[in-house]
Amino acid sequence: MKESFVFDYINENEFKKLERSLKKYNMLAYKKLYFEYYPSLKEGNFLGELVSTNQNNGSRTYELKLPTDIMFSKVHGDIKLHYHVYEKDNTVMLDTITPEDILTEGHQSELVTYKGVMVSKQHSEKDLFKINLLNMIQK
Repeated sequence: MKESFVFDYINENEFKKLERSLKKYNMLAYKKLYFEYYPSLKEGNFLGELVSTNQNNGSRTYELKLPTDIMFSKVHGDIKLHYHVYEKDNTVMLDTITPEDILTEGHQSELVTYKGVMVSKQHSEKDLFKINLLNMIQK
């Protein structure tokens, strides 16, 4: 029987906050992550792009792009899961979900949307400008 991998966290509290914010604001990405990607990682099928390999501690670092709306991706960037794999210990170390700034802000307070895209309270003018510019380009 193939041994399964165990999840561990670099900072569990912060990661869970990002995960809850992802669930609230992007359900599609959360469902894919929770019901497809996590079980695959536990089975040892490492998804995403291999970013780096560390020979000293026997780890590999991956970035897994999660599905998201095109407008969100253009305004805030792609949603990515960052994780490390330790083959010897059968451990997947979950690092973070990016973009951290908008997800952390979404966890701390309710975010508003403009034309279907989350708008940061800290960078609201910048986000509104990007959304309006992208809408004008599409026309």
